[in-house]
Amino acid sequence: MNSLLAALGLVLVLEGVLPFLAPSLWRDTFRKLLELTDGQLRFMGLISMLMGLGIVFVTR
Repeated sequence: MNSLLAALGLVLVLEGVLPFLAPSLWRDTFRKLLELTDGQLRFMGLISMLMGLGIVFVTR
């Protein structure tokens, strides 16, 4: 359980870096994401999940 909470905390830190350092870039990137189709977003989500699983397996 401690590892899960640590991982969640790390995700939140990483998610907050770009809006903190470059809010206008983050805003522009978010606008571009809104223009993607559902299929494109699903594909990006799938790739993200697979990369995350790969990182977990490599580090364990």
